[in-house]
Amino acid sequence: MAIVVVPQLSDNYAYLVIDDAANVAAVVDCAEAGKVVAAAKSHRVKLIAVLTTHWHGDHSGGNEELAALVPGIKVYGAGAEGGRIPALTNPIADGDRISMGALEARVIGIPAHTNGHVAYYFPQLHAVFTGDTMFVGGCGRVFEGKAATMVASLAKLAALPEDTLVYCGHEYTEKNLRFALTLEPGNPALKRKHEWSVKERQNRKFTVPSTIADEKATNPFLRTDSPELRANLKRIEPALGEDPVEIFAKTRELKDRF
Repeated sequence: MAIVVVPQLSDNYAYLVIDDAANVAAVVDCAEAGKVVAAAKSHRVKLIAVLTTHWHGDHSGGNEELAALVPGIKVYGAGAEGGRIPALTNPIADGDRISMGALEARVIGIPAHTNGHVAYYFPQLHAVFTGDTMFVGGCGRVFEGKAATMVASLAKLAALPEDTLVYCGHEYTEKNLRFALTLEPGNPALKRKHEWSVKERQNRKFTVPSTIADEKATNPFLRTDSPELRANLKRIEPALGEDPVEIFAKTRELKDRF
């Protein structure tokens, strides 16, 4: 069993989830079908499924071409996306389970970036694919939900075992952590992770995966209870209240402008 990173477009990630025993694989978030097919061939596995986290084209734009190149491939995605996922064959919802060889994924509904955004959690791999909801050191913009919706979605992910590997949809890590340091400059774990991310990118390496434990320690959108983060936010906006959703919303607003 393995997870293979497949870079897509300028800063997107697709992932092959491989069951070696059966020589089959699923791809999470296909934007460029050709690169996904090439990766599958190089690992000598048969593509049998597409696991789409949300409808945006940089996560689903390769679905139709992939479906044409691999007849019979199953394309999974949330029914709550309202028919916007290309080539969808298998609508899914929160709590559903998807089998692929000996592997099983649990679907976790995590709306806010889009109304039907889902994550795919593979307990056997200790891995979750979070699309554009949880990034390394950040979270997605709140396009179709509200701040409270995103807070609830992030809480679902944060509740996974702390050793869970977090595979997200974009290479945004260095900038995310640089922003986080403006709110928690005294966080030693955050400083270390930012320094690490700078070196990794200088060496043209991926900064995925992270872990749920690392995200709890460094991701400002999971740290709305941090006294330092709250104090720095209140220096910016003295009237800011204590409600975690309000703290999250202000943090998201600042990140949007960073």
